Amino acid sequence: MKLVFCGTPHFAVPTLDALLAAGHEIPLVVTQPDRPVGRTKELAAPPVKVAALAAGIEVTQPEKIRNNQEFRTRLEEIAPDAIVVVAYGRLIPPWMLALPRLGCINLHASLLPRYRGAAPIQWAVAMGEVFTGNTTMLLEEGLDTGPILLQQALAIGTEQTAADLLDVLAEGGAPLVVKTLAGLEDGSIEPTPQNHSGATLAPILSREDGRMDFAARTAIELKNRWRGFQPWPGAFTTLDGKKLIVHRLGIADPLSFAAPATTDPGRIHLENHRLFVACAGNTWLELFEVQLEGKKRLAAAEFLRGNALADGTRLGTAAQ
Repeated sequence: MKLVFCGTPHFAVPTLDALLAAGHEIPLVVTQPDRPVGRTKELAAPPVKVAALAAGIEVTQPEKIRNNQEFRTRLEEIAPDAIVVVAYGRLIPPWMLALPRLGCINLHASLLPRYRGAAPIQWAVAMGEVFTGNTTMLLEEGLDTGPILLQQALAIGTEQTAADLLDVLAEGGAPLVVKTLAGLEDGSIEPTPQNHSGATLAPILSREDGRMDFAARTAIELKNRWRGFQPWPGAFTTLDGKKLIVHRLGIADPLSFAAPATTDPGRIHLENHRLFVACAGNTWLELFEVQLEGKKRLAAAEFLRGNALADGTRLGTAAQ
């Protein structure tokens, strides 16, 4: 087929590669503009742009697409059989949805209608799901509401983070898109409307999503959120008014150490150079690696040697 590909981050690159390997013609790749990154704020090209240029494909990076007549004319000249959209980062306007004969095909990293939105991998992990997956669907004007084409399920390991799953889902989704296009072309795939009553949302992440609320969440809930919010916004609390980033943690069995008989969520317990913190529901986390604001990240034992903490010190009470 003749395709236009729309995508931006690393997650989209395996699908672009798979479409090319399958013999599809891609005269144009659409991606977001280069953005400043890091402390130097140097402009960096999106991973999809890098991959497309390496493959000798024309790349366009419009700031806006809804009312961009030049961009619309270019797509109308191409007259693609389908437009494939993978983590592009922009809503597709109605004129673009109506342009290709097979529609706009989207790869979404969840088992729709669960986790519609910008951060499906992160929220699935953060909410403690044991399964996630990929869905291909026909885009429509609603946010991830279009008819389902194909799905594949994937188990989430108890120690897997969102960062771990991203690469697995990206690689698994690529052949699913190829299979979807073949099925649409030969008529073997029938679009299936979503059950909208079962929909959940996966909104874009904010820094505050990483704040650890020991009083409201159990240890397993906090660990799931830590896993889901890797690499950003991570997990953090405060110690004496300073931000304390938790880089590694685990659920602690209160029978395995001398846990206080009564727990006050947020209170720490120190034992044998180990750092425990009480959570909701009489549960405990052990903090393995932390980083105090302006300092290096340290293993708990090393952190405790350099910081004279009293047993019972409370985390998260200041600078909320």
